[in-house]
Amino acid sequence: MKTLVLGLGNDLLGDDGIGLAAIEALRAETPPLEGVDFVASPLSGLALLDLFVGYDRAVVVDGIRTGRHPAGSVTELLASDLDRIVAPSPHYAGLPELFAVARSLDLPFPSEVRILAVETEDPYTVGGAMSAPVRDAVPAVVARVRALLRARGVARQPALAPGAGL
Repeated sequence: MKTLVLGLGNDLLGDDGIGLAAIEALRAETPPLEGVDFVASPLSGLALLDLFVGYDRAVVVDGIRTGRHPAGSVTELLASDLDRIVAPSPHYAGLPELFAVARSLDLPFPSEVRILAVETEDPYTVGGAMSAPVRDAVPAVVARVRALLRARGVARQPALAPGAGL
């Protein structure tokens, strides 16, 4: 089973960089895991198609702005929980449209997708820093990703035997 852990966002837009920050933290704090790729991407819409192809499951970390929860709150969603986006252009396609395109093209796409959506405070200010509540949510997001991986039986990469070289 190949697993994609994908952090989405734009670190030039303050809180919108939460997905990228989570991937950076996961890469720094998580030992290599067999069959798991940690990927950070500023892409959106149909441009994400290639990133998902070939994986059996995926965890997506991204910012969300609903105003229904305090900034820094983490909501876990399934792909089926997302509503279709009615947008004026393919440039505005969201994950539901991306999954529909993959199905219609019969692409090898993840059958299981979990989305960790972090409520943002300010995802719009160019050059703005990440707000404290969102920045403080990074450890909780990292812990949740690790828990999801453990729950799916992802094991640590075997250590090299003493004296074994590259």
